[in-house]
Amino acid sequence: MPDTTHPEAEIIELTRQLVESIVHSDWEIYTKLCAEDLTAYEPEANGHLVKGMAFHQHYFDMQNVSPYANATTTLSSPFVRMLGEDAAVIAYVRLTQRVGADNQSTTSSTQETRVWQRIGSVWKHVHFHRT
Repeated sequence: MPDTTHPEAEIIELTRQLVESIVHSDWEIYTKLCAEDLTAYEPEANGHLVKGMAFHQHYFDMQNVSPYANATTTLSSPFVRMLGEDAAVIAYVRLTQRVGADNQSTTSSTQETRVWQRIGSVWKHVHFHRT
């Protein structure tokens, strides 16, 4: 349950839920947490700004063959900056552990920055940049 008395802790928890929805291909949770007009820069978009949810849905539709599915994910060193009462930025390193076909474990990392905005009384994920 989000911690509404400490907004930084709430943003970290919402981000954790968002990343877990990606790992578990849970489109319902992902769309609940994201604004419909979500924008993003990510490696899969080849340098283009992606707008909306359709681009992201492709990976959820892939289910277990998605490059993000069935992994163990850790948010390392999350840092939240509140931008007033209704906006926040979180930056962290995302560590992803997978077991390959050779039964060997590998760990990869990405740097992620996510922007959250309170719309009405609900926090929505509105933008991210992942490298």
